[in-house]
Amino acid sequence: MDRRRACEVMGPQGLMLSLTLLLFLGDAALGAAPWRPCTDLLPLDFLSRVLPQGGRPVKGVRLVQDGGARGVQFSSGPQRALSFPSSQIFVNCQHFPAEFSVVVTMKVDRIAPKTSEYIFAMVREDGNLLLGLKFSKERLHLLYQGSEGRERLTFRRVQLANGHWHTLVLALSGHHATLTVDCGLPLELVQKKSFPADLNTGGSRIYVGNRKRWKGVFSGLLRQLVLIPGSDATPRICPSSNPRLAELAVPAVLGQLPVVPPGNDVLLPPYESEVRVTLGSHLSCTGTEKGQLWFDTLKRGLFLCDGASWLPMLQERERLDYVDDHQDIFTSSETYDIEVFQVPSMGLFAAMAHHSSRPGSGIYRWTDGRFQLYQNISTCEAVAWKHFIVGRKVFLAVSNSKGLVEGAPEVSVIYKWSFKKLKFVRYQTLETYSARDWEAFQINNESFLAVANHRKADGNHNINSVIYKWNPGTKAFEVNQTLLTSGAYDWEFFTIGPYHFLAVANAFDGLSTYIDSTIYIWLRGTFQPFQTIRTLGATDWEMFRIGDRYFLAVANGHMLYDRRPSLYAINSTIYELDMVTQMFITFQNIGTYSAVDWEFFTIGDEKFLVVANSYDGTTYSLNSVIYRWQGYEGFIPVHRLPTIGCSDWEFFSSSEGSYLIYSSARQPLSKVFKLKTN
Repeated sequence: MDRRRACEVMGPQGLMLSLTLLLFLGDAALGAAPWRPCTDLLPLDFLSRVLPQGGRPVKGVRLVQDGGARGVQFSSGPQRALSFPSSQIFVNCQHFPAEFSVVVTMKVDRIAPKTSEYIFAMVREDGNLLLGLKFSKERLHLLYQGSEGRERLTFRRVQLANGHWHTLVLALSGHHATLTVDCGLPLELVQKKSFPADLNTGGSRIYVGNRKRWKGVFSGLLRQLVLIPGSDATPRICPSSNPRLAELAVPAVLGQLPVVPPGNDVLLPPYESEVRVTLGSHLSCTGTEKGQLWFDTLKRGLFLCDGASWLPMLQERERLDYVDDHQDIFTSSETYDIEVFQVPSMGLFAAMAHHSSRPGSGIYRWTDGRFQLYQNISTCEAVAWKHFIVGRKVFLAVSNSKGLVEGAPEVSVIYKWSFKKLKFVRYQTLETYSARDWEAFQINNESFLAVANHRKADGNHNINSVIYKWNPGTKAFEVNQTLLTSGAYDWEFFTIGPYHFLAVANAFDGLSTYIDSTIYIWLRGTFQPFQTIRTLGATDWEMFRIGDRYFLAVANGHMLYDRRPSLYAINSTIYELDMVTQMFITFQNIGTYSAVDWEFFTIGDEKFLVVANSYDGTTYSLNSVIYRWQGYEGFIPVHRLPTIGCSDWEFFSSSEGSYLIYSSARQPLSKVFKLKTN
């Protein structure tokens, strides 16, 4: 029956009824689904759709444990197995929701400048991007196809690639977009255009960790990736007891170890636990590492983190037995300071501050179990070196106590390691005044460098020491704060809980060495006085921790006051932080001889302090002493080492064992001692 004949049969009333039904049913009567906003969907877990199911391996996917949590690492490029059709989640509605939020938990160690990596992307079969979430060094970007082409929403000053787990919630509603990182204060953007309500997902695929290209593949660990249509997910997961790992929907395979197939002793499940093997580096043990195992090849033991400290499970108990004379280093002149440090891919180095200007100071490299001269650097009566890293740059700062050219102002120099030339090259000069020490530190991912100015050419010791701050724009250190000091000899930076401290060792005010040294605390962007401690020609502060106790040891070098004869045989003092009064109070006095340095180190479970005794008023040939921690007895002397004008001690470890090295300010000889254990 044709259509005209049917109308004749139906008659006017039947035709009117049919038209009414067509108007009421709309596109549904013609076989097409009606358009409606996609806001009634459940939370959509993208990550579960590309993870191993039932122990089945997936190409390019590895499960890795890091920082106390498990995440996914995509070890290859944009595999189709790391994607799924959008139609799997947008079943009854092909339009991406106009209001939504995305929850992501991720960990990325670093990302190169001017590059970006995709967390996920929705891509048509022809390769055109419909929507994508990516991040760069300090930004998070949401890209999407708008009515007039590609649109971009960017949150700036967001640091996600810093080696920590982070949970972020990106929420869009109308013209407003908010980003919440680790349940902190939300960042808000107001857009001129609202997110499109008609973004059609038909014929597209969702790619996790890439955008169907090699460029921009995600390099870190991904633990959670959830889309929540129609609402902001922030109230669902915040506040949280662990905001960096706040959970909404973490795939089950990341919550427990996969089961090994029965009867298969060779084929392992697609899971990797983070195994840390170190040659002496001390790993942190906090709540995020709780339950994690660490095998230390130096201590030859297996340790378990309880959330505060590493507990030995299987360990060969190591004790300091005796100290062996290992190497004599004959230098070009007397040496006032030694700095031992690592250069990535190059190994262990020692920078020695030589007093003589010719040929300057020496950089030595650890080769075949001994230090060998590697590079000479021009210095002028150098007294201290400091090694530090900013980003990926490796620096050495030297303190020159005289001008590099006769009659010229004193300048200290910062050298940068050239990975092309494989040596240190001059980078920046800073005007200083008989500088005695550098201290490098970081606060809130910003880099600082403090110099201890000792005195001016006119003999004035009451002058400003300077704290410099690294400017990422100019790629140089610039003056950030000045602090009045009196014959400053040393800076010591340390952190206790959320608080940052900087202690200065004041040695002389022009009349007396019996003066106050000051501990500063970081408040509202500057260092402010926290506590003053009366010292006697202070030359060094050494901060260390034993269990949950915090200590500060001062090296007192010289008593001179009230026109009395100078005294060099005086006490140096160890102070302990009293949690009740929130001040450092005297813990132990130790008799020393013009002490110029303390060095704290550990061997196995034992804790030690070694002091540099330099002069007793008659001779520079003295014993420097190693003290061992004895709990309630404090530190007791256990080894005496013959030294001549000892100016510095440094502890270091290599694959061959543990060592102490000292420098002499009275003769061109430095010595390395090997610490023998039983």
